[in-house]
Amino acid sequence: MSQIAANHPAPVETALPDQVWERRLTKIAADPRMTEDNIHARGVLGKFGLPLLFVGIAGLLLTVIGGFSMNVRHALAAYEVGAFTALSMSLGCLFFLLVFHSLNAGWVITCRRVFEHGAALLPFCWLALVPIVVIEVVNGGVLLEWVGGHGDDYLLKKKAPYLNTGFFIVRFLIYGAVWSFLGWRFISLSRRMDETGDRTLGRKARYTAGWGILLFALTTAFAAFDFLMSLDFRFFSTMWGVYFFASSALSGVSVVVLTLAALRLRGKLTGLVTEEHFHDLGKLVFAFTVFWAYIAFSQYFLIWYSNIPEETAWFVYRKSHGWHWLFVTLCVAHFLIPFLIVGWRAVKRNPVLLGTMALFLIVMTVLDMVWVIRPMVYVQTQPVLEAGLQEPGLSGIWLDAAGALGVLGIWGWLMIRRVESGPLLPTKDPMLHESMAHKNYV
Repeated sequence: MSQIAANHPAPVETALPDQVWERRLTKIAADPRMTEDNIHARGVLGKFGLPLLFVGIAGLLLTVIGGFSMNVRHALAAYEVGAFTALSMSLGCLFFLLVFHSLNAGWVITCRRVFEHGAALLPFCWLALVPIVVIEVVNGGVLLEWVGGHGDDYLLKKKAPYLNTGFFIVRFLIYGAVWSFLGWRFISLSRRMDETGDRTLGRKARYTAGWGILLFALTTAFAAFDFLMSLDFRFFSTMWGVYFFASSALSGVSVVVLTLAALRLRGKLTGLVTEEHFHDLGKLVFAFTVFWAYIAFSQYFLIWYSNIPEETAWFVYRKSHGWHWLFVTLCVAHFLIPFLIVGWRAVKRNPVLLGTMALFLIVMTVLDMVWVIRPMVYVQTQPVLEAGLQEPGLSGIWLDAAGALGVLGIWGWLMIRRVESGPLLPTKDPMLHESMAHKNYV
């Protein structure tokens, strides 16, 4: 009992005597499912990597060309759609790592390494935001018009203590530091455990998750305020941070499901990531599909019945000028279709079907970011009127696609490189045996 108490709050498994622990590691290593070929993916997904890299580089080059040939506002918005989709996927992976470590979740161990790889890309996601910040500051505000100063606008002057360039840059640096540290911390501890078998590293991860959840919540919410909500500095919503978080959680678990499904189709993790694990991951996909819809509807409903001009204008912009189709698409395709399909038990337990729905939901996340960002490009504000900018319609869709695919292509290439860089699961985690025997009873 004293040994277990001294090990609190780690699970009982990590308090095993060293001899028993060594025997367990030997037994796990001898398991036929733990062969080198089954738990490594070198070259398995590589055929997708180079095409993604090519698409990414080509997309970024076309985005730069579009900035000169069309206008910088449109190009920057297209790029920001891709950057925030990539950021949402990595933040979603980080969120689940924080939760899994906090709850000592055992069932997910064989899947957890993919979450770690997604979170480890947060430094890239932060760096992808750097061009946005630089362009906004150097140009005195492009999409974030408040960066250029406060002028004679009464409301903007009242918000000046928060919406000012200096404080914005400080906040941005804090976001990068927090996200990069947390993303690095979990993958680093997990890899060190693979090498050393040191069970105390699990306690360090749980300790980090305890305070990391608070920093994650604050940085995710405020980054969404700074880059997305303040696209219209008159608009405000107390649910905005949760709205972006809902997209992050859904896209994060979706990219993990898609990656695991691809690995399973290539004959990897056989017997280690089973239909039981996909069933539980499918429950998370279903839960956050509903959660996203609940938050989106609640935000709309509260703004609709309060009928405050500063709030309702946000939806007026997005239900006019040809954007109403996207509103309907999100209602049907982001909620109704996955709700009806992923709710089926057979779909959640089928890697191909669930992986297909995961890819579909990632596309919906891109459209959600388009819905948030893109309509603000040609809203008839003073800078837009002075520049004489007009919505190009379908003729500008190439630039929208290039900007989004540019960032996402490179993110996908980096994700594949990370997945192929080492073991596909934590090989010496104290609760690995629990995940290897995971069974769903619901």
